[in-house]
Amino acid sequence: MAAIAVFAPHVEAAAEPAGVPTKTVQPSFALYYGNDPPVELLSAYDIAVIEPDSGFDPRLHALAQTTWLAYASVGEVQPSRSYYTALPKAWLAGSNEAWASRVVDQSQPGWPAFFVDHVIAPLWEKGYRGFFLDTLDSYHLYAKTDEARTKQQAGLVAVIRAIKARYPDAKLVFNRGFEILPQVHDLAYAVAFESLYAGWNEAHQRYIAVSEADRQWLLGQARTIREQYGLPAISIDYCPPRDHDCARDAIMKIEANGVVPYVTDGSLRTMGRGAVAPVKRRILVIQDPPPQTDLNVSPGVRYLAMPLNYLGYTIDYRDARDPLPQGDLRDRYAGIVMWLNNAVPRANDYRAWLMSQIDAGMPMAIFTSFGIPLDEPLAQKLGLKLIPGAPADGRLAIESYDPKLMGFEMKPRPDPHDFTPVQVGPSGHSLLRLRAGNFVIDGAALTPWGGYAMRPFGIFDLGMVNEARWVLQPLEFLRAALRLPDDVPVPDTTTENGRRLMMSHIDGDGFPSRVEFKDGSHANTDASPEYSGDALYRVLRDTGVPTTVSLIEAEVTDDGPFRTVAPHLRALARKIFELPNVEVATHTYTHPLQWMRVTGLGASNATDNETTEGGSQANRSGLSYDIPGYTFSIDREVGGSIDYINSHVTPPGKPVKVMLWSGDCQVPEPVLRAAYHAGVLNLNGGDTLITKSNPTWTAIAPIGVLKGRYFQIFAPNQNEELYTNLWQGPYYGYTRVLETFAMTGAPVRFKPIDIYYHMFTGTKYASMQSLRQVLETVLKQPVTPVFVSEYASDVLDWLDTSVARDGRFWVVRNAGLLRTVRLPAGKGPDMTSAQGVAGYVEVQGVTYVHLTGGEARFAVIDAAQAPRVPYLAEANGRIDHFVRNGKGFSFDLVAHVAPQFRLANVQACRVEQHPLSGLDSLHVDIACGA
Repeated sequence: MAAIAVFAPHVEAAAEPAGVPTKTVQPSFALYYGNDPPVELLSAYDIAVIEPDSGFDPRLHALAQTTWLAYASVGEVQPSRSYYTALPKAWLAGSNEAWASRVVDQSQPGWPAFFVDHVIAPLWEKGYRGFFLDTLDSYHLYAKTDEARTKQQAGLVAVIRAIKARYPDAKLVFNRGFEILPQVHDLAYAVAFESLYAGWNEAHQRYIAVSEADRQWLLGQARTIREQYGLPAISIDYCPPRDHDCARDAIMKIEANGVVPYVTDGSLRTMGRGAVAPVKRRILVIQDPPPQTDLNVSPGVRYLAMPLNYLGYTIDYRDARDPLPQGDLRDRYAGIVMWLNNAVPRANDYRAWLMSQIDAGMPMAIFTSFGIPLDEPLAQKLGLKLIPGAPADGRLAIESYDPKLMGFEMKPRPDPHDFTPVQVGPSGHSLLRLRAGNFVIDGAALTPWGGYAMRPFGIFDLGMVNEARWVLQPLEFLRAALRLPDDVPVPDTTTENGRRLMMSHIDGDGFPSRVEFKDGSHANTDASPEYSGDALYRVLRDTGVPTTVSLIEAEVTDDGPFRTVAPHLRALARKIFELPNVEVATHTYTHPLQWMRVTGLGASNATDNETTEGGSQANRSGLSYDIPGYTFSIDREVGGSIDYINSHVTPPGKPVKVMLWSGDCQVPEPVLRAAYHAGVLNLNGGDTLITKSNPTWTAIAPIGVLKGRYFQIFAPNQNEELYTNLWQGPYYGYTRVLETFAMTGAPVRFKPIDIYYHMFTGTKYASMQSLRQVLETVLKQPVTPVFVSEYASDVLDWLDTSVARDGRFWVVRNAGLLRTVRLPAGKGPDMTSAQGVAGYVEVQGVTYVHLTGGEARFAVIDAAQAPRVPYLAEANGRIDHFVRNGKGFSFDLVAHVAPQFRLANVQACRVEQHPLSGLDSLHVDIACGA
């Protein structure tokens, strides 16, 4: 084990030897023209070209190392483009029948300005910082003389120069356009061409081989591009999505010629392959939750998402009642998980789809049922044997089970009235064998295609007490069934620089409530009434804990039910917001209780008289506060409340950063979209409530849930209301959240710590004492305090993080916000060659690797054999400006509390530290050796 030096608030570090591998000069390159671009794969590439009509928003995925380029056709226009109607039809000179497009006359004097104004400018405003300029050769379709071609080429040159004149920083990639390169090569970032080895014929919709003559001509062009103009040459080749041999062979041959490769399908709507090989981090979950309910309460979110998130996977959810996704799904998904409680509609379509996934080699895990009754051909395809009959005498007993995977939180309990009569074949492995005389079946098994766990052997539902238990060990079963690799670095949202993240946030409910006790720490000299915010202000001021504090606008506005005290409440809120350790949030305008109901997008799980988040009784409107003349509006609840708090409450320069969801927190996609468009982050929902009295992983929520293009981020754990019998008492009950913190931190660190409560906590002596106890206990632990906005930003970056293999090295890329990946116990990064890595530490059976920015590159070795190189073992803040040199390293440590850190292997090093601006920041220099 490495020797550890401890510094608080001092710090140390390690040296960087020569011989660190450098990145190839050639950029990596990818194209994706389908909807929902897989950012977690595309972020592995330096350049990613997107079809802008896909709805992709590059501003939501601003990555440190990846530039998003928009596809832009210069030589042709399709009638479906938004700018087609504004284009003078006299400028159209021909047609391209294969692509159903019109060819543009490049010689028109107004064309360059039109193209920049109507095509490029809107894309730049959307956040694209480069353009893939296609159809640069289309003029050949109608320009048949040298004079005509010369005019068209001059027009193309004018377009390209107009783009760079307006946007000089834009990266331009030309698709061919070889004839005009002598005039504009200095404006290009790279030059692409298509089909060096494998091609696509759009007119005949088929893949084709490239002739040797065509290939040699293209290779000559590539040499000119590289040697004469000093630009990267890119070949875009085409192979059928399932023909991996074709793609692999094309990439090898393209690279052998010094050309950047990318191989994709003919329509560029699947994730292709290029110079890098990112690991697939996405799982498809097919389920059939109750109709018109929010995803939050579906079994795919309640049960499957948490273990899949922990293993490093994001999730797409599909309803089994909708048409199932077609095509080769292996381009983006590591596996498919199905949770089907009922028979699916369109049984024949589903049956064909299921068999096609098996034929494609897609790993699958099936829970609860197979979705349709199995017939002999389907059972055979699944490697199963149908068992006729039924349990004798209505009894079904356990014959054997695999103790590593079954009996995790409770032993299997067979139900002779609910079983699936199948037996796994010789190529599978039974996890649970059940017997009733000669009637022998397997309730769960691993198979060549994946694995299954029939009802009730995945989750056992304790319906009478609204709880459930895992019968399977979910992490190990999903790893085995989906054949997930166990050596891939896992992006982690719980930890930074080895320490568990800790945050705190306050929902605004109860801000107008009066304090019901006398606080000896406060001398109320003017005998004015105290409000909950007064008591909480003192806690926030005295502890200095970073806390995100929200308001319900209706509670502080002059138009709301508390108008007589509203000015005082706004002044109190402003006083709280002025604290340096407080971040501003909104808790909506009227505090909707049942989001699916008030938006009209579905049913709610809460009845009219049911208490929901905040302790309020849901009224007939579904809102906590009925404002005269107000009709529910998503924009008013989200953007309107943000504008009000910013203009009436917050101090200058400290705007709202976070939307804290209210009520049942079952916010549909349009509500999430409003928060994204308002430029704020979001949090709440999820219901993590594991305690000693409910000791089950089913009570640990996932990181969040993707709804359309928008991600709802769940609170890491729940608030005091759930520990106080919905605020009916005991009011000291919030101390039990310490059980939740402990059980989500060990033996597996599933969650960061979130001290989450409402404004009404400030009203009672018992609740205030419990809050202080929780704060004191947590602050004694080795944590890294952060704001909710920082955690939420980490989560969004987790979604976009790519992990790719490059020989013996792993390459991790993102926006530089998420700074941790996990390795198995006993493993660590080789610090002698690592780039973008400050250090690592082993905690509770895993190794946390500390990243320093948006790209890291490291080899994994056995920690016991690691060279004795100095490195950062842990720290309680963010590491910035990390620089390693031949004799040591330096960094800035920026923390929200007094900075602390530990260093390893620094016995022969000199450590110097210098305060930066602010009390909680340090610059540290470590020099080692002579």
